[in-house]
Amino acid sequence: MVQRITVAAAETRSFKRAAIVMEHVGDAGVSAKTIERVVHDVGGELAGRRDADPRTDDALARRPEHPPELAVVECDGGRIRTREPGHGPGVHRTAEGWRETKNACLIRAARTTSEADPQPEPPECFGDPKHVAKIAETEALSVAAAVPNPAGTRARASEAGGLIPSADWHPRRLVRTVLSSLAASKDFGEQMVREAKRRRFAEAPARAFLGDGLPWNWSIWKRHFADFTPILDFIHVLSYLYLAARAVHESADDAWDQYLAWMRGAWGGEVDQVLEELIAWRAKQGEPPEGAPENDPRVILRKTITYLEHNRERMNYPEYRRAGLPVTTAWMESLVKEMNYRVKGTEMFWNDPAGAEAILQVRAASLCDDERLIEHLRTRPGYPFVRRPKSPEFTAAKNRG
Repeated sequence: MVQRITVAAAETRSFKRAAIVMEHVGDAGVSAKTIERVVHDVGGELAGRRDADPRTDDALARRPEHPPELAVVECDGGRIRTREPGHGPGVHRTAEGWRETKNACLIRAARTTSEADPQPEPPECFGDPKHVAKIAETEALSVAAAVPNPAGTRARASEAGGLIPSADWHPRRLVRTVLSSLAASKDFGEQMVREAKRRRFAEAPARAFLGDGLPWNWSIWKRHFADFTPILDFIHVLSYLYLAARAVHESADDAWDQYLAWMRGAWGGEVDQVLEELIAWRAKQGEPPEGAPENDPRVILRKTITYLEHNRERMNYPEYRRAGLPVTTAWMESLVKEMNYRVKGTEMFWNDPAGAEAILQVRAASLCDDERLIEHLRTRPGYPFVRRPKSPEFTAAKNRG
């Protein structure tokens, strides 16, 4: 029953909906409050298992037989809305109660290497004005929201549809495991490295760590994954270059031509050349005055230059493609959507921190390809088909004969 309740709660949009599923599909009347309590308990157990020493017998028994051919680690921030601690339903803090979540996917993958760049020209979709506009007008770059958007829409890169066509050189996902937490970046980095040890990622002959420009991503990389190849998500580079091109040109046609030149340069690994041209434009336009709005062209240009300068060592895309490594965080973007489906929605608030942390653990476990949630539920204390450990008194009496 606990297994059925937990899976229903992990895969439906709310505890109320899970109760409906249990009644009409699972043939068991269970209240939404009972489902919430079960999720709270199971989420705490999953957090304990997540934080356990990866050298324990339990963890070693579940290690893959072989290390992966390619180990890929991606991480990104998310948002979840919470109530003030100790308050009941319907009560939430100011600023709508938004808190940052940390999310990561650790992927066992297969790859194809090549001596020459397998895709020297960027995908056709990166030359499609409507698709590029959808990519560029993301929440991460909402500071430039006042820049005209010819597509008239806003969407995350993963929502634009058909952006990353499949090709032989792209790595192939085999097994994904998922982490999500309200933890600070330092603690979340510890969670990530423990999971990587369980998955034998350090033994992989090829290793890649991908992220966007968030500083905590690269702090985790530097501290725990410094022997992984660091790769800046190309989608974010594309977005910055598109907005910068529109900032320096009044003509839409000139801006588009400029974007194409810069985008192709970045795709081809000519980051220094792109930066030189951006810096030349900054010299022409001058620095923005103090207090300039975020949509000021000079502010947009400055942000783009800073972004590329801070990340230039993570932008050797031709080399990554030859090595069969990913160049976008498409796997991570897809995961964020799957997490948001359960934890983020209209009028959806979670108790802070226990309720929010519990649903993050249950949802993350349900999204793992290794049946992590089911495996935990079938081995947790109290499961009717797991033999209970004998008490010390029983063992001592048995030994005495």
